[in-house]
Amino acid sequence: MPTGPAWGSCSPTACSGPVSSPTDTRARWRGLYAITDPARTPGPRLFEAVAAALRGGARVVQYRNKTAPPGVRRDEAARLAALCRAHGAPFLVNDDPRLAAEVEADGVHLGREDPELRQARRLLGPRRWIGISCYNRLERARQAQDAGADYVAFGRFFPSRTKPEAVPATPALLRAARRELRLPVVAIGGITPENGRVLIEAGADMLAVIHALFGQPDVEAAARALARLFEPGVPHDPIP
Repeated sequence: MPTGPAWGSCSPTACSGPVSSPTDTRARWRGLYAITDPARTPGPRLFEAVAAALRGGARVVQYRNKTAPPGVRRDEAARLAALCRAHGAPFLVNDDPRLAAEVEADGVHLGREDPELRQARRLLGPRRWIGISCYNRLERARQAQDAGADYVAFGRFFPSRTKPEAVPATPALLRAARRELRLPVVAIGGITPENGRVLIEAGADMLAVIHALFGQPDVEAAARALARLFEPGVPHDPIP
């Protein structure tokens, strides 16, 4: 069972009650997962863009910057943590548990080359969220669940501008994950308002998006179009 708090209920530092069941966690943790990218939101535009994404309906924000100096990363992460807190949205840091701890982020997301999950859990404690990239490997997701991950992410599902070399995954993987795993499942990779619904129907709890969100001239409108994919019966809302 996930060791972190229930997604969508409160921040880890505010939660004091029992963790919800996995089914309840998935029901509450559903929607648009925004991932930042310094190439698309350089400098001061980062904060304006994330605020717009939150206004448009982003439920979770992940700070991803693998190239900036440590001081810049810390300052940006601290400001984003405060911004997300003001909007009531969980804030995660990509690949750096120490930075997540320093800025009191709600958690960290780890990939194949990042620190080991148990090491991150020791540093962050039981009430911070830890997500794991599982690419196209269900077995890796099973191992992550057994090791105490709070969610898993699969993809890429479509050609990706951010990671064109990423291994492809299919909606069938999401269906298998939904049958076998207790954890929330995130889909990532080339997702747009035009193609995202098929992943939700296959079992994705959240859609993680970079370019179709932060690469658009109107980030708030882009977020709204992506968030509406989770509303049953609503037709696709193209980005203007």
